[in-house]
Amino acid sequence: MKKANQLRPIEIIRSFTKYAEGSVLIKWGNTWVLCTASVSDKVPPFLKDSGKGWVTAEYSMLPSSTPGRKDRDIKKLKQDARSTEIQRLIGRSLRAAVDMEKLGERQITIDCDVLQADGGTRCASITGGMAALEDAVAKLIKDGVLKENPIIRRVAAVSVGVCEGVPTLDLDYAHDSTAEVDLNVVMTDDGRFVELQGTAEHEPFTEEALEALKALAKSGLKKIFKLI
Repeated sequence: MKKANQLRPIEIIRSFTKYAEGSVLIKWGNTWVLCTASVSDKVPPFLKDSGKGWVTAEYSMLPSSTPGRKDRDIKKLKQDARSTEIQRLIGRSLRAAVDMEKLGERQITIDCDVLQADGGTRCASITGGMAALEDAVAKLIKDGVLKENPIIRRVAAVSVGVCEGVPTLDLDYAHDSTAEVDLNVVMTDDGRFVELQGTAEHEPFTEEALEALKALAKSGLKKIFKLI
């Protein structure tokens, strides 16, 4: 059993599939996410003729990723609210890593498909998505499509929470479902925050508790950045 200040084992397997410009399988404890980065010359209409690119994301959980089969979104004819919120978070987070003018008028789509879920799927998706994005950009540079690297910083994410009164790093499902406080932290490799998503499940939490959780997240993210 891991200690409260420890990360679960994290493995990033690169070039996992054949066709995407960037492809990563991230195994984060028992959460496994396939993250692919695909490059297109088309950008959203609001960026047409601007010379700027775009990074976006899509997220889904496969039917067998959780105990009991989860229906595909296509069966419901719409994406569920949770998946929509998470993919927007992934897109916002990864756009913070890129200079869109250096990317040029092209779009990189990060697809995050959860193969197996045991807590922290959004954090694994952002972190694995960053690795896939870097690999896609490296291919564009190698192929002569880009002359300079548009990635200006790296981004990763980790969850923290208060479990039975103890600040805890990297929550699996058992901890996440019972935590008194749940906080997802997205940061850059130079120590700045991209997004904080925090909730008190029962009692409101103090500023001191928030600072303790942020410090714990920073310590975990320092280790995570070394793995990407």
